[in-house]
Amino acid sequence: MKRILFVCLGNICRSPLAEGILRAKVQAKGLDWFVDSAGTSGMHAGALPDIRSVEIAKARGLDILDQRSRQFNKSDFFDFDFVYVMDKLNLKNVSALADSDKDRSKVALIMDEVYQGQHTDVPDPYWNDDGFAGVYDMLDKACDAILQKHLDRENIEI
Repeated sequence: MKRILFVCLGNICRSPLAEGILRAKVQAKGLDWFVDSAGTSGMHAGALPDIRSVEIAKARGLDILDQRSRQFNKSDFFDFDFVYVMDKLNLKNVSALADSDKDRSKVALIMDEVYQGQHTDVPDPYWNDDGFAGVYDMLDKACDAILQKHLDRENIEI
């Protein structure tokens, strides 16, 4: 079973969307993957995703209301194969918790899966009501790339 974690700052806007998007894609392919999300900050621990993330997900056919915010912790390096972060600050904060090169090698900027080496951030839409649709589209594209990369790696055709 492949285990993938998405991380943003508060785990209420970007990472819940990424989790919901990839979960739906994995389920549609009948794959046995575990997908989760977390935040570098625990400020929203236990909270539902931001209503604007819920609404854009619903408009695109996804229900993310089963998710609750949680803070990233060191044990996530053991529990997950891949940790995709939304921006360079998340990358810095998550990498700082790594105890080994093996842990650090699990962490990557999510948009590097689409635009390799460009280090593109997924902007935090929290302060921009109009930003959620664009963030959803970016994450959808990135999740397609992640899915295809891992299917290609395992020579799986579906």
